[in-house]
Amino acid sequence: MISAGCDAGTPAVTVKLKLLVVALARGLFTACNRATEPQNPRMTRTFRWRPARLPQRKILRGRYARLVPLDARIHAPALFAATHGAGHDPRLWDYMFVGPFASQKDFSQWLAACARSEDPLFFAIVDRKRGAAGLASFMRISPGHGVIEIGNIFFAAQLQRQREATEAIFLLLRHAFERLGYRRVEWKCDARNRRSRRAARRFGFRFEGLFRQHMVIKGQSRDTAWFAITDGDWPGIARAYRRWLEPRNFDRAGGQHRKLKARSREY
Repeated sequence: MISAGCDAGTPAVTVKLKLLVVALARGLFTACNRATEPQNPRMTRTFRWRPARLPQRKILRGRYARLVPLDARIHAPALFAATHGAGHDPRLWDYMFVGPFASQKDFSQWLAACARSEDPLFFAIVDRKRGAAGLASFMRISPGHGVIEIGNIFFAAQLQRQREATEAIFLLLRHAFERLGYRRVEWKCDARNRRSRRAARRFGFRFEGLFRQHMVIKGQSRDTAWFAITDGDWPGIARAYRRWLEPRNFDRAGGQHRKLKARSREY
């Protein structure tokens, strides 16, 4: 299990309001960055950046997996079975803000609330063999600053350590950097969640620090570990993902021949 982010019950921000925020950000950016005196050329290049775009409810397609806008009516049965049924990961919910759930009805109600949310914006992780077997979201979406987070992530047992799970993260990162124009993608998790911290580093995120006593989750104090990838990091990390995801890197059972080498250097 990998958990990062905030509670799916956070009140949704409407699309119209977020579009207004983007427009205001662009206006303020233009007003505050009119050149009044010669700038350092390096600074000039930096300030040519413009606010990013909002993610939309669109399918993100990969070779092995798809990220499909979450629909509780469609995805709840498969996701509940994958996370609560036979062979499920008993540790999956340890560091999540919610769960496990007493019934499929309770789970479906939570999932329906997730599906209505704009921020976080949820996607079901779907592969050809297993169907819906995971969840992920874009969240803390700040187009004016060019910052977005990948969070509320879980991989059901059958998706863990599979190429489909890694490709799902790649699809989110590629969409954020190459299609939407974000400068920074963040990953946050409970500092005790060793699996999430290992996964963040494997996926190319760089550890940036620890926020002590950051939250109270399920009656326990949480320190939050912060990780990030910037647009300057992304080209090299993207090349590592693309090499790893090539079909020739896998045997017939889907096992890898070589490991993903996207890990960023530490500070």
